[in-house]
Amino acid sequence: MTLTEGLPIWEPQQRPPRDSELDRFIDYLNLSCGLNFDNYADLWKFSVTEIEAFWDHCWRYFNIVGTRPPSLAEARLPIPTETYPLVLTNHEMPGFRFFPGSMINFAENVFRSFQGNASVIATSETRPGTRVIPAALLWDEVSRIADGLRGIGVSKGDRVVGYLPNIEEALIAFLAASSVGAIWSCCAPDFGPSAVIDRFGQIKPKVLFTVDGYVYSGKPQSRKNVVEEVTSKIPSIEVVVLINYMGTADTIEIDPSLGRDWEVFGRKDQPLYFERVEFSDPLWILYSSGTTGLPKPIVHGHGGITLELLKEMTFQLDLHAGSRFFWFTTTGWMMWNFLVGGMLVGSDIVLFDGNPGYPNLFTLWKLADELEITAFGTSAPYIASCIKAEIGLKQFNFPKLKMIGSTGAPLSLDGFEWLHDELGPKVQIISASGGTDVCTAFLASSPISPTYAGKLSARALGAAVESYSSEGQSQYGDVGELVITEPMPSMPVFLWGDSDGTRIRSSYFDTFSGVWSHGDWIRIDPDGSSVIFGRSDSTLNRGGVRMGTAEFYRIIEGFEEVADSLIVDTSILNREGELIAFLVLKSGAKLSDGLTTRISTEIRSRLSPRHVPNRWIAITEIPRTLNGKKLEIPVRRILLGESLDSVISLGAMANPESLNMIKTSIINDDQPRV
Repeated sequence: MTLTEGLPIWEPQQRPPRDSELDRFIDYLNLSCGLNFDNYADLWKFSVTEIEAFWDHCWRYFNIVGTRPPSLAEARLPIPTETYPLVLTNHEMPGFRFFPGSMINFAENVFRSFQGNASVIATSETRPGTRVIPAALLWDEVSRIADGLRGIGVSKGDRVVGYLPNIEEALIAFLAASSVGAIWSCCAPDFGPSAVIDRFGQIKPKVLFTVDGYVYSGKPQSRKNVVEEVTSKIPSIEVVVLINYMGTADTIEIDPSLGRDWEVFGRKDQPLYFERVEFSDPLWILYSSGTTGLPKPIVHGHGGITLELLKEMTFQLDLHAGSRFFWFTTTGWMMWNFLVGGMLVGSDIVLFDGNPGYPNLFTLWKLADELEITAFGTSAPYIASCIKAEIGLKQFNFPKLKMIGSTGAPLSLDGFEWLHDELGPKVQIISASGGTDVCTAFLASSPISPTYAGKLSARALGAAVESYSSEGQSQYGDVGELVITEPMPSMPVFLWGDSDGTRIRSSYFDTFSGVWSHGDWIRIDPDGSSVIFGRSDSTLNRGGVRMGTAEFYRIIEGFEEVADSLIVDTSILNREGELIAFLVLKSGAKLSDGLTTRISTEIRSRLSPRHVPNRWIAITEIPRTLNGKKLEIPVRRILLGESLDSVISLGAMANPESLNMIKTSIINDDQPRV
């Protein structure tokens, strides 16, 4: 079936018999609160205009475990306007706070729902077979690790970090840290030492949980040297809990006073209790790489994440007890945190550690079939790989599959068409977009709205997403800057180390004062569906893993032959482009295979295998602004075909002739592609 953009390819049932979680919420609002909704569009409008009422209704409907000020908790519906500041202090961005004075703990809310028959299912290349961890066993293991953390003095506000793959120990360590009020942060083990130190070094962790290595594509990957370097260069680490994942933990050489064995860390049969903290107190720190300086440490609060992920899992994805939720992710991507959110509604979650293309591209589809997954999530590049390899899925039954989600990049029209042909019209295809910054999807679908080919079908409830013109006017039908005009609970409570708020303002609020600018180009159509046209900033997004250009420059310019550099990603909607590295070499140095191989090896080992450049081009000068900033975005736009005078005012440049040099170098480049 040939699809065109905007063609409806999935339609919800009419009511009755439709009975989604969102339908039940609408009934609650209509019957209990005197409201009147019969469609998604009206509910979305209410959620972003009556913000205090909407989020208070969510708290009550989800029956969140926590305490609220009596005047709010005991207020009859609809809540009086004088209690609004107890839901949202103000609408100023940045500076607002949701539910001030309310106390909550994320892990407590997880275990409120994740009980009974709920399970974590884990599978990996390193440990053959499937492991099922029932809710009761998970509780016991979290209580043991929480006891171990308390035993070494970890308490509210301490940082506990993981250098861990997507395995049950990562989940257990996170929930244990959350239960004691500590702040969690994690890097995937394919991150090299520089990437790990750049992140963890900023937040000064007290405890590190780590594996000794892992298996990927059937090949062992030792992390011995990385663990030794990280522990030696981050002096705040007082304890290293070693997980013998590959059977080589005893070869890691660290100070004996630091080392602990996961298997005997903490006492068994200890009670699990939860440290309730203020709604906006830190839960975890994620990292979104900017184009200058170190990666941004983004701090999310216990309450904001609990509320946002409950809303997302329940109303957008229609998950509940009895669902089985999977998203292919590593622990270094916010989708891991999003996946954990499924536990808040009592859904099973499925963890996978390994190469999704090994031994072939059927690996994840086989997993979805055998484990009877209900909601299956992956990345748009993975779907594109399946299309390119011309694989078919008709051999699988997918007995309980209701929806497939795609994120990390916009899902192409070809992707919609392939999934629709292979899975049939009963499976809802959800192309979602959000970000590490808010740890959620603010553009997705809903169980009561049609799905449109080639589009993100709806704006998420509570997400006031708009397309702004260059003049800062909301518009429909035209491409503009993706902005969020009202506060969301999961927006960062702050950036770590940003004591005066300068960095958070410059990261999100400088483009349009008081409005969140996300860094994407978007077209929103009158029906609320949308199309994303790629990043409007220069963050490098390869296979769903983002790295900032500054991280590359620290590696590349550390080579004595390199005087200066510029890295540009030419990916656009529906197509992963080339990652091109422009090098200014020092006098006497030459661009040789030996040099590029050495740099590539360093990037692969210290940053990420996904981010090794496809091309290396020698030039004599890097384009810069008058104040010395590298012109990554204008160069990218030129390489994508825009005219030089349309991307930048030459009067704002220190060396305008360098842009012509870039164009000429591309035309004349005869270097081999990687």
